[in-house]
Amino acid sequence: MQKQSTRFTEELVKRKLLSDSQLQSIRNYEALNIFSLHNELRFLLYLGVLLFTSGVGIIIYNNIDSIGHIAILGTLLALTVIGFYFCFKKAKGFQADEVFFESPVYDYIVLLCTILSCIFIGYLQVQYEVFGYGLSSLACSVVAFFCAYYFDNKSALSIAITGLATFIGITVTPKALFENDFYSNPMLSYYGLALGALLIGWTEYAGRISLKDHFRLVFLTFAQHLIGICCISGMTEDYWIIFALALSGSTFYFYNTSYKLRSTFLFVFTLLYGYIGINILLFRFFEFIDLSRFSGIFVVLTPLYLIGSIFGFIKLIQYFNTEKA
Repeated sequence: MQKQSTRFTEELVKRKLLSDSQLQSIRNYEALNIFSLHNELRFLLYLGVLLFTSGVGIIIYNNIDSIGHIAILGTLLALTVIGFYFCFKKAKGFQADEVFFESPVYDYIVLLCTILSCIFIGYLQVQYEVFGYGLSSLACSVVAFFCAYYFDNKSALSIAITGLATFIGITVTPKALFENDFYSNPMLSYYGLALGALLIGWTEYAGRISLKDHFRLVFLTFAQHLIGICCISGMTEDYWIIFALALSGSTFYFYNTSYKLRSTFLFVFTLLYGYIGINILLFRFFEFIDLSRFSGIFVVLTPLYLIGSIFGFIKLIQYFNTEKA
């Protein structure tokens, strides 16, 4: 990070956007090696939320017989309502652009309330079956989407998308979702592919109307993994051509998008999923060839192919980082 900052500073000097005195001031500031606690404190807040919600779950599990269902639900509801009260009180209201609380602590209160809401809905479903089959996940997703867009919270958005994926998986087959068993349940691949396409479609639409455009990377990350995993799984099935075409299209889309957003994360996984897809196609091609006739050539070329793949992977990432800078 320090080297990148120095390179940017030197570039500004070359373009005569910084004077020598300004350059010296910057170097003097960097020489102080001031350590910021901002990220560390945010991590501790996030960890505190996770520990608190985990503690709530453990207390409920260990004392469910002695406390009682109504008391547990009442406590969860009270904590959630109190947390949302302070969040609504400090929130600036819904805005299409990115907004911030006056204190970042409220972002974690929103996350806490979102998780507590999901725990409340899940507990209500398990004990009283208030919702229909699988609809509890959809209800959690709706609550999380509301929190994400109203309070501008990316963590809540991640919970919302995860809940939506869970709802689709539970609707098809619960056991396959929890075991990630795409192979014995091929329909999961189609539903996952459809959800990934839906996330991309919503991202593009939201970008055109300038609705929370900073959520784009979150949506695209989920979409990329959904499409990539489902396509790789589907390419091992009978209708592999459909998934091969879908993976080709998604690779092209995410390749261009990673350059637009200057996202190394998207770029790396675009290469990874594309590379795996190409290798699956190669194995599909080898099914029609008698490899015993070319075993010698195959043994020689395989190490070269692997080494060349690694070298090309590294070079592409280096080129991307150069272009991004």
